[in-house]
Amino acid sequence: MADRSLLIAHIRITPILIEDAPLLNLQGVHQPWATRAIIEVETAGGIVGVGETYGDAEHLEALSLFGAELAGMSVASPNLLWKVAQRVLRPGAVASSLTDGKPSSWVTGVASLRKLHAICVSAFEVAYLDALGRSLGLPVHELLGGKVRDRVDYAAYLFHKWEKHPVPGAPVDDWGAALDPAGVVAQARRFVDRYGFRSIKLKGGVFEPAQEVSAIRALKEAFPELPVRLDPNGIWSPETSIEVARELSGVVEYLEDPTTGQKNMSAVRKATGIDLATNMCVTTTEEIRSAVEVDAVQVILCDHHFWGGLRATHQLAGVCEALGLGLSMHSNTHLGISLAAMTHAAAAAPGTLHACDTHRPWQPEDVIESPLEFVDGAVVVSDDPGLGVELDRESLMVLHKRWQDSDVRRRDDVGAMRVADPSWVKPEFPRW
Repeated sequence: MADRSLLIAHIRITPILIEDAPLLNLQGVHQPWATRAIIEVETAGGIVGVGETYGDAEHLEALSLFGAELAGMSVASPNLLWKVAQRVLRPGAVASSLTDGKPSSWVTGVASLRKLHAICVSAFEVAYLDALGRSLGLPVHELLGGKVRDRVDYAAYLFHKWEKHPVPGAPVDDWGAALDPAGVVAQARRFVDRYGFRSIKLKGGVFEPAQEVSAIRALKEAFPELPVRLDPNGIWSPETSIEVARELSGVVEYLEDPTTGQKNMSAVRKATGIDLATNMCVTTTEEIRSAVEVDAVQVILCDHHFWGGLRATHQLAGVCEALGLGLSMHSNTHLGISLAAMTHAAAAAPGTLHACDTHRPWQPEDVIESPLEFVDGAVVVSDDPGLGVELDRESLMVLHKRWQDSDVRRRDDVGAMRVADPSWVKPEFPRW
């Protein structure tokens, strides 16, 4: 008989807005405010588990439908979340943009019903595991089979960047602009000096490939001992990707999504032999087999937010280990709950783990009482019960009030760019 203290009594979903810097990417620029949603699962025993996920209007609607069905379930049975998703999240019940088979504006592969199920399951699975771990006095990594590493390395995640947002009343930061190789290197030095990062990633796809190649070469010259990566989010043609790959052979640790699709990625690999990573052409388990068959990727960047949770991430790590693939983690704008979840999943992941992506240094705010720290470029894995973080309710309410007072309801990098350049349109693929 199930322990009744583990049954869910209450579900809370709190949308928030957090400050974001004017970071450039192929679609445009980040808005001053980014949406997130904080999940709380309270058990009959009074234990509260937390999760964090996307906070745009479409996902909030789906999360609310999903969460309304969970009362009375046990946090010890996260497998049942998939059955709830299949029953509740159906075409017609959710926004069509979440299931229409088109590339997601979040650059997380193609929108599909399966992807939506994975997103909602993940958001609540993290909260389930946090609550279960707290109830049992065990850290989440123990619930995943135990940690195989005591610290998880993260990469300095660099962006081409404006000095400030082009709208009044927007949050300001002191990072300064990074619009050329010198600016990128200065940004990297601050990351390395402040956080001790031992791996560097540059978000590309913003400027012509030659300029971004120059930035990578400048980074390697400035930090010869550190592995360096470049991610243009698939905006280059296969021909341009091959040219860049040849120029950066022996310079980069790997290229991430230089072009779109497994066929094109395979062509780049075949022509150059360079290692390629992806969070675009492999975003579901079903896509792994074909990618391996054509040798399209050598490193998969998972993301528990859309892979289906922490246990799905652990399963993926085992698949990658069996197939000889490397593993890393994709990141989007996030707070400390997501960072803690990523760290527990990475701590328990078998096989080769490259330094994980994280936007966390770009976000000055948080919803946990003691934000996680990067020490020598890594987060030390917590052995405290659950995720090892405590929700800061005062901060949560401040950020929720901001959401209530704002009309920002989704990410729109294209719209944010049009504030500065009214003629801006989202570039067609390939752009170069």
